[in-house]
Amino acid sequence: MDIILKYFPKLTETQVAQFKQCKTSYEDWNSKINVISRKDMDNFYERHVLHSLAITKVMRFNPGAEVLDIGTGGGFPGIPLAIMFPETKFTLVDSIGKKITVVNNVAVELGLTNVTGIHERAEKIKHKFDFVVSRAVTTMPEFMQWAWGKFKEKSVHPLPNGILYLKGGDLTAELEGLRNFHKEYNISEFFEEEFFETKKVVWVKCV
Repeated sequence: MDIILKYFPKLTETQVAQFKQCKTSYEDWNSKINVISRKDMDNFYERHVLHSLAITKVMRFNPGAEVLDIGTGGGFPGIPLAIMFPETKFTLVDSIGKKITVVNNVAVELGLTNVTGIHERAEKIKHKFDFVVSRAVTTMPEFMQWAWGKFKEKSVHPLPNGILYLKGGDLTAELEGLRNFHKEYNISEFFEEEFFETKKVVWVKCV
């Protein structure tokens, strides 16, 4: 938990309590439904929570904004982002039902009223969102097909509506054929831990 307070010292009491409860809830649910590797649970706040929060260094979502997390797994990056932006609506989608069971139960335990977990394939979601977020579920070209047609036409944030994608490694080959305007942000510029050396937030304009 200290690593979260290191980079986000101005959290409200509610947010601090939610982030503290976060690990307890995930440890409990992970013992029933394995959504996080046992090894990663030892680095839960760094590799899951803080990694998810790298998106906040690129974009601060407005109250009333709508964000879709595709392939959320156990709820990352959606759950940590929902704690940070309590007035933003987050829809977390995964095709594996037991993962959404974890998502919805964790959201209740944390008192998050701005999270909706849906067991569905991303392609079947018809609603329009300001942004789509995700954490390295597939290559960017394939992910863009999943996210296609899910964006509101009007942009009201500093960056136009689009994808905010957490990905690691050299993305040159993966992004070179991308026709949409995009930008890479090195997470190592936000967080000093070694884990983030090759990690990035990739924004892709989709309107």
